[in-house]
Amino acid sequence: QGQVVESGGALVQAGGSLRLSCVASGIIFNNMAWYRQAPGKQRELVASIVGVTSTDYVDSVKGRFTISRDKNTVYLQMNSLKPEDTAVYYCRVDSIVPPRNSYWGQGTQVTVSS
Repeated sequence: QGQVVESGGALVQAGGSLRLSCVASGIIFNNMAWYRQAPGKQRELVASIVGVTSTDYVDSVKGRFTISRDKNTVYLQMNSLKPEDTAVYYCRVDSIVPPRNSYWGQGTQVTVSS
């Protein structure tokens, strides 16, 4: 059974940095993505990676966040954090084995104080 576990969330001041980690176990995958959900808002896609080099970002984080992958772990390096980055951050991993399920972690809280 596949499992996804995020870590690295914390309280940080505006302008600071954090690195989130997402470890996937028991899953054969190629795509991983980070989402976030702020209170009262819909979950949004923040960054995604296909393989190890093809990445994409929502406009609001371009130039500040970097997604990367090392084997079964995906990272989200977040720099120049803003209060509007405050959210619960979730990792999604897409299995390439039929039925090609998507696996989600439990989320990690990022709070950016002004």
